[in-house]
Amino acid sequence: MTTYMVCCFRRRFRPASNEPSEAIGDVFHAYAGADGALGEEALRRFLREEQGETSDGDLDEAAREIMAFAAEQKLLKKGGGGLTMEGFHRWLCSDANAALHPRRGVHDDMGLPLSHYFIYTGHNSYLTGNQLSSGCSEAPIAKALRDGVRVIELDLWPNAAKDDVEVLHGRTWTSPVELGRCLEAIKEHAFVSSPYPVILTLEDHLTPHLQAKVAKMIKETFGDTLHLSESETMTEFPSPKDLKGKIIVSTKPPKEYLQTKSNKEESQNGVTEEESVWGEEIPDNKALMDVGRQVSEQDTKRYVKEEEDMEKIAQLGANIEYKRLIAISLTRRKHDMDEDLKVDPHKVSRMSLGETAYEKATITHGAEIIKFTQKNLLRIFPRTTRITSSNYNPLMGWRYGAQMVAANMQGHGRKLWLTQGMFRANGGCGYVKKPDFLMNCDKMFDPRSNLLVKTKLKVTVYMGDGWRLDFHKTHFDKFSPPDFYARVGIAGVVADTRMEETKVIMDNWIPTWDHEFVFPLAVPELALLRVEVHESDNHQKDDFGGQTCLPVWELQTGIRSVRLCGRDGEPMRSVKLLMRFEFT
Repeated sequence: MTTYMVCCFRRRFRPASNEPSEAIGDVFHAYAGADGALGEEALRRFLREEQGETSDGDLDEAAREIMAFAAEQKLLKKGGGGLTMEGFHRWLCSDANAALHPRRGVHDDMGLPLSHYFIYTGHNSYLTGNQLSSGCSEAPIAKALRDGVRVIELDLWPNAAKDDVEVLHGRTWTSPVELGRCLEAIKEHAFVSSPYPVILTLEDHLTPHLQAKVAKMIKETFGDTLHLSESETMTEFPSPKDLKGKIIVSTKPPKEYLQTKSNKEESQNGVTEEESVWGEEIPDNKALMDVGRQVSEQDTKRYVKEEEDMEKIAQLGANIEYKRLIAISLTRRKHDMDEDLKVDPHKVSRMSLGETAYEKATITHGAEIIKFTQKNLLRIFPRTTRITSSNYNPLMGWRYGAQMVAANMQGHGRKLWLTQGMFRANGGCGYVKKPDFLMNCDKMFDPRSNLLVKTKLKVTVYMGDGWRLDFHKTHFDKFSPPDFYARVGIAGVVADTRMEETKVIMDNWIPTWDHEFVFPLAVPELALLRVEVHESDNHQKDDFGGQTCLPVWELQTGIRSVRLCGRDGEPMRSVKLLMRFEFT
């Protein structure tokens, strides 16, 4: 019995049982022999009929691996028999039976131009916390690269003496970090999790003298891993395959940073239309936002003078060596969408848009954005009012083919979970090939149109376990075991986006829901399966119990183990759900 104290009384509850649910038991008995066990032939039949395995070679290999797993765990029936129900259940819940194939690896065609891929992109990659007063460090850069991020952003500013370069979020109270430490972190961690190229985007506020210093530091640090373009213009980007093991610099031609205001100064507001479906995020800290406005009001005149001084210095000419580093040129915006989105048949480039300007552009120039991104790169970055490093819905960018949807990696929440979910695809290499319809020049995709349903995804949530191992017994409720419920839904085009939930299972560390959902999908190629578990609380906000986000197009059908993650996107040690996926 599990005992909880309420004042001077003891409340006793049945101990948690990790026995298979009734539904899982029914599946086992449908294939088990007269001896109550699964032999190899019955196991192969189960894998074919329930798990969607079709190749005889794959069936044989999978059956042998399961039997080996059961033998190692001593879960075979005594006397050399087959797999017991406990062994069957243990294997179903193991990482070897994960919803995403554990050994599939990189499988997209990686030989196409960079513009054909969504790319895992960070924003202000050096920040450790909020956008206003947190510290700057190389540590978040290293972590992002280890997590598979392929685009790192550095803001370069002169130090107080104007004789060296610092990395910091300009016009704020963030403490700087040395550029050299950031470059060394990139060098050390760039290809730990993925061999595909790292793109280094620079926001440069430097004099030609300091640009020369940066050029020397970058070349000396990266050496042969630095990709240098053979000409200033390209008619087509190289492929991730061609650029394996390379670091690429992308920024504006030097003078342009000093002649124009940064797009980051846009004042942006608004929420996406699906926020009511997904639930509200933690709001930006009002005190921080008020301080941010004070900084802006107090320092505007000083910064305008600095910009004027820098512009005068810029007239002396940009550093040639620094300019040669730029392999992907960032084009200067004309602030006229008709002009900005024109496709130059003789030159490819990258453009950046703030999230609000981009969202407005999707309403008036949706088809033009898709056409532009078929050849060029488009980066979307969060609005400056996201002081607490929150994020926007990345699907807003992916629906129209934007490759670089920049995320604050320290801004944990539902929007970042979507980004992490997208880049679990294609072996987690940081590059995911865009759906073919986004590259179709003859018929432009319109995510806002009335789209026909292509398929239906049936999701069954059987049960969950692991909280009893990862949390203290009073973590969720001081006086009783937790009351868990699951939320399951789809993030994708507007027509596909929805969220549903199971009933609450009271006072149970191992909840069994056996709940079935059906999701009609018009665009499964852009659909992400969202899963959350919460602990119901009648008197205050429900407690968080774990989450994950999975690319629908990579789901393995059948009964699968789904490991949940914490708020920060890191996998929880023991917490998993047992679920079933069927496409109809």
